[in-house]
Amino acid sequence: MAEAEADGRGGDADGGRVMGAHHKGDPVANRAPSAWAAAPSAPAPAPSALGSATSAPALASPAPAAGPAASPAAPPAPAAGGRDRYFDVLRALALVRVVAYHVFGWPWAGLVFPSMGVMFGLAGSLMARSLGSRPAPAVIRGRLRRLLPPFWCWGLFVVGAMLVRGWMPGWQIVFWIVPLGDPPGSAWGEQAWEVLWYLRTYLWFVLLSPLLLRLFRLAPVPVLLLSLAPILVLGYVRQPPENRFGAGLLDLATYLFCWMLGFAHRDGVPARLKPAAVVALSLAALSYGAWYAFAHQGEYGTYDLDDIPLAQAFWSAGFVTLLVYSRARLGPGFAGLARCRPLDRLVTVFNARAVTVYLWHELALVLAVPLIDRFWEVPAFEAHLPLGSQWFLLGVGWALVAVFVLLFGWVEDAAARKRPRLLP
Repeated sequence: MAEAEADGRGGDADGGRVMGAHHKGDPVANRAPSAWAAAPSAPAPAPSALGSATSAPALASPAPAAGPAASPAAPPAPAAGGRDRYFDVLRALALVRVVAYHVFGWPWAGLVFPSMGVMFGLAGSLMARSLGSRPAPAVIRGRLRRLLPPFWCWGLFVVGAMLVRGWMPGWQIVFWIVPLGDPPGSAWGEQAWEVLWYLRTYLWFVLLSPLLLRLFRLAPVPVLLLSLAPILVLGYVRQPPENRFGAGLLDLATYLFCWMLGFAHRDGVPARLKPAAVVALSLAALSYGAWYAFAHQGEYGTYDLDDIPLAQAFWSAGFVTLLVYSRARLGPGFAGLARCRPLDRLVTVFNARAVTVYLWHELALVLAVPLIDRFWEVPAFEAHLPLGSQWFLLGVGWALVAVFVLLFGWVEDAAARKRPRLLP
């Protein structure tokens, strides 16, 4: 693999990407057994910043009347400090879908379940919850504390491996300290660091949340609808610059609605809206997102939402709105999950180690390729295992993710000032 430096994503000279060249990543199944096979031990995890938190969002009491119509009050929220398993399950499903997508490269995966929109929506709700109980500077410091130490630990492995391979960064190395822009990296290591766009976007949303939340509460429903305006401007009026700033601006615009929808959930706005209005607007957003993706398939070479930000924004907006509204109207979901202890335990681990899973999964999948190559040398494995199947690659990848969670998941505990544990 070429050793040339590729600041940011996709090899752009300054870390940017054009409108539509989004954070997809090539399916691992189509990759050669990359030079990562010879890399040092794999990286470490990161924060509980992927929407995960000590306690998941509980539906807040409805705010003062405002909105199209007064509807029944929101369902009872979980006990203070308890988990909301509805959102826990959504977060776990989002992570599973992300990993599966990076193995199979299914272009329809985002249509079935827009994982990143879901995760930004959940994270926005948690941020609004924190801002409602603590001063903004304290909330931001807490989020940075949970995010940066695990990110640094993971970065030591990735940056170290790239340096060993001859990569030499410039001043942009500062983005490996605080990822306000896409951290630079070599083309050789791109499969590992390409996932950092999410941490960068999350960090900016955290920093902007005190202002965004104040703006949202001035006029919740109009501001929520207007949060789709930036992506329309970037899609139809002016393309973002092809640099780090443009990449960050594009991602913020793509997921701004989902983040603001998290605010709406926290303030109890969905429970006060008429079902007909919510369903109609959600279906309109879904229809527009799907139409745009398929109508511009020739332009982008795919209908994959990850490559088409405008379609991603509207499809995610409609999809996540229906999920949040269902929670608000129908009350807690998956309450019976506790009766299936292994599954309930798995959901708990996914939520407590969300960033570890997210950061490590690409590297785990890449390392799985040379590992499976070794299996071909064992006659019994060659005869009885489906070594050429992508499903087998997915299984080996998850096994490596589990190893990484055991080795480095405790960093998330330490960053959250909890007693480090092998498993939560």
